[in-house]
Amino acid sequence: MRAAAIESPRQEARILLAHALACRQEDLLRDPRAAVPPDAARDFAALLRRRLGHEPVAHLLGEAEFWSLRLAVSPATLIPRADSEALIEAAIEAFPEPGAVRRILDLGTGTGCLLLAALREFPAATGLGLDRIPAAAALARENARRLGLAGRCAFAAADWAAPLAGARFDLVLANPPYIESAAIPGLMPEVARHEPASALDGGADGLGAYRLIAAALPGLLAPGGRAILELGQGQRPVVEALARAAGLAPLGCRADLGGIDRALLLGAAAAPG
Repeated sequence: MRAAAIESPRQEARILLAHALACRQEDLLRDPRAAVPPDAARDFAALLRRRLGHEPVAHLLGEAEFWSLRLAVSPATLIPRADSEALIEAAIEAFPEPGAVRRILDLGTGTGCLLLAALREFPAATGLGLDRIPAAAALARENARRLGLAGRCAFAAADWAAPLAGARFDLVLANPPYIESAAIPGLMPEVARHEPASALDGGADGLGAYRLIAAALPGLLAPGGRAILELGQGQRPVVEALARAAGLAPLGCRADLGGIDRALLLGAAAAPG
C-alpha cells in the first residue's frame, strides 16, 4: 500500500485484517503468527484491492466513529471527520446548561453525526436533520435507530431550510459544502472519487451554501438561539461578513485540533437601541 501513496499502510492493513477476521486489532498483536482461515484471507485480499484503489477505509468497514458514536457510512454521505467535533464542543460551550437546548436543527445532516452527537449531549432536546440526498437522510435515520435515538429525532430529504417556515430552534448545526468547484479534482482521491460531490462543492467561490443558510437563519433561531457552521480553512472572515449582512452576530469561532478556525458561532444581532 505504500507504493499507492497510502498513509500508514501497516496500520490500515491491520485494521482491514481485523475486519476480515471479525476480531479486534489487539487480538492480532497478541498472536501475530496465528493462521488466517481461507475465507478471511480472501476477504482481506479483496479489501486490500479496494483500498489500493483509494476507496476510504470507512467505506470498507461500513462505519466510522464520531464523538465516540459508531455510525454507518455509505457513498451517499461524507465520512464523519474529527474536525467536525469542534461544532459539538462549541455547542457545549454555548449552552453550559444542557436543559437549555430543546430543539435542534441539522442542515446537511449526512450520516446524522452532528445531530446525534448533540442529542447525546443535550438530553432534553429533540432534533430534525435535513439532507438533499434521500439516501443520506435514510442512513441518518438508521444511525439514530442503531443508537437508540430514533424517538428523539426525525430526518427528511429537503434542501436546507426550505420547508421550515415558522419553526424555531435553539441550536442550528450545519456542515455545508464549502470547497471551490475547481479545487475538487485536486483533492485526495479518497475524497474526490468516493465522497459525494454535492456534499463537497460549494460553488465557484465555495460560499454558495453559506449565502443560503445565512439568509434562512434569522427565521430559524429561537430567542437566545445559536447557529454553529463548519468552515473551511481561511473562510472565517468572509462567512462572518455574510452573517452580518443577513442580520446575524458572529459570537466567536472554535478551532479544530489542527488550529484551523472550524466552528463559527452565530446569534441574532442585537436590536438597535
